[in-house]
Amino acid sequence: MAAPVAVVYRGPATSPGCAEAVAELLAASAWRFRVRLAGADELAAGALRDAALYAQPGGGDLAPAYRRMRRHRARIREFVRSGGRYLGFCLGGYLAGATPGFGLLPGDTDQYIASAGASVPDESDTVVRVRWRDRPRHVYFQDGPHFWFEPGAEPTVLATYDNGTVAAAVVRFGAGAVGVCGPHPEADESWYAEHGLSNPDGIRPDLGHDLIDTTMRA
Repeated sequence: MAAPVAVVYRGPATSPGCAEAVAELLAASAWRFRVRLAGADELAAGALRDAALYAQPGGGDLAPAYRRMRRHRARIREFVRSGGRYLGFCLGGYLAGATPGFGLLPGDTDQYIASAGASVPDESDTVVRVRWRDRPRHVYFQDGPHFWFEPGAEPTVLATYDNGTVAAAVVRFGAGAVGVCGPHPEADESWYAEHGLSNPDGIRPDLGHDLIDTTMRA
């Protein structure tokens, strides 16, 4: 059986290197995705037609990113509603929300650094501590979101920040599923080295693979 196709957005609504890091994480996962990088023209031309998963990487600020992506909102929503999977990292997590965003969550997103009791005070690149599957772990972080859900929603919460807000979760949307993560489990050694950072746990892909697996199996 052929490996499933994953489409990863690469265009102005992301930052250099982000799409490639997500693509590498997907290709190395247990699903062995056939990964295609796609910009706005490819999305408009039907790049999602044979895909099992669409990934929105991290990048810059939410408002300008959404202005670039909003013409694809209906297309992405229909893809997930019909059984596709959406994976959002940092900015891609923000874009899964509604203010503004694709409206894929039964709830919304907000800045973790603006939440009460946040352990990160500003937008600088850093390493954040989370509880992933109720175990302490450290992940690369740069102004990522936290997620909140309406009463009655049934998300699978994978990780929380130190203040208890949700750092990573998976939730159903129609026949499909949405996996979102505020930190960057796809970050490789070069990300840490560029900013003089280290990870006390070592730089491992297992958290990102857990997010992928849970989203695909939801």
